[in-house]
Order: sequence, then structure tokens, then C-alpha cells
Amino acid sequence: MITVHHLNNSRSQRVLWLLEELGLPYEIKHYQRDATTMLAPDSLRKVHPLGKSPVITDGDVTVAESGAIVEYLVERYGQGRLIPAAGMPDRLRYTYWLHFAEGSAMPPLLMKLVFDKVANSPMPFFVKPIARGISAKVLSSFVEPNLKRQFDFMEAELSRSEWFAGDTFTAADIQMSFPLEAAAQRAGLGASRPHLAAYLKRIHARPAYQRALERGGPYSFAND
Repeated sequence: MITVHHLNNSRSQRVLWLLEELGLPYEIKHYQRDATTMLAPDSLRKVHPLGKSPVITDGDVTVAESGAIVEYLVERYGQGRLIPAAGMPDRLRYTYWLHFAEGSAMPPLLMKLVFDKVANSPMPFFVKPIARGISAKVLSSFVEPNLKRQFDFMEAELSRSEWFAGDTFTAADIQMSFPLEAAAQRAGLGASRPHLAAYLKRIHARPAYQRALERGGPYSFAND
């Protein structure tokens, strides 16, 4: 039996969704973030040394990292589902977006989250103007231009096809869901990019996505 070590409000929601799309039986072990630090509890280190989610166990096999988990489940249990056939043009697009999600899309979103927190965190009054100035400079000169380029690129790609790897829904779309959900919540991804907005509506309407929400519990990113 596959066990998903599921942290609330995290990337592991994608793993539940993938399992629902594949129709695989699984169990969930729930973990809650620390209310102050928002970090995963130390108990996750008993599953994987880094103590982060998502992690799955499948018999004697332990797999961490979202992309690795997606590849493992699709290759072992997918029976050709949710992945373009080898040698087809869409297979390269699939591989690209599967890795783009964490390799390119998430780092600037994480930087925005960190520098927004720096600007708004409690600190001595004489330090606050300096911290806010540094934060604003990093955001305006590096983070936000990078985000704009990425959003423009993704918007253009989805103007070509309904899904990231082509005209068929794949596991790459599951992997791409979290960066776009995070962008909608944290980075002002709005009506100026209608293809991305429509994409979020499509994934949120999928029955398997809804079933994963029911099983996984509260997930604040599940908004269009």
C-alpha cells in the first residue's frame, strides 16, 4: 500500500491528486506545520532525513521530491497513462514542464515570499527602513521581472494548447499546478493572463482534484 506523508498546505497535495487520477489505493499520514515557523514537524525526519514533504512510502521504497514521486508513480503504476508515448514530440514538452515546475517556476516565487516577509516582519525601528529598502530593491530589480517573464512565457505556451504538454492532460500538469496556485495567491497572477486563469479553473474542476481535496484536508491554494 502506498502511504503519502502529507503536510497541510504543501506540495504533497499534488501527490494525492496524481494518485486519484491514476485510481490507485493509498493511505495518508497527516502532518501539521508549526504554527510559528510554518515548517514541517520533526517527525517527518523519521521518514526521510530532510524532514520535508512530500514523501511517499511504497512497501520498502521511500521516495521524496515531488518530481521524483510523480515519475515513480507514473512509471510504476501508470500503464501508459498521464504521459505521452516515448518518441512523440509531446514527450519532450512533458519532460520540460515536469522539471520546470520546481527548477524554474518555484525559486522566484519562494524569493518573493521570503522578501515580502522580511519587509513586514517585526524588527527594531531603526533597522526597518534598511530592511524594507533592501527587500524592495531585490523584488523590483530581480524577483518581479523574473516572475513577469515566466508568467508571460507560460501564458504564451497555454495559448498554443489546452495543457502544458499538448492537447492531452498529463502528470506534467499536476506538477505545474502548485507553482501556478502559489502565483495566484502570492504574486498577483490575475485576469491579465487569461490562459493561466482558465487553466487553474480547468484543473480545479477535475473530479480527481476534488477527491484529493476531500481526502487531504484544508488546502488554501485551491482557489482560481
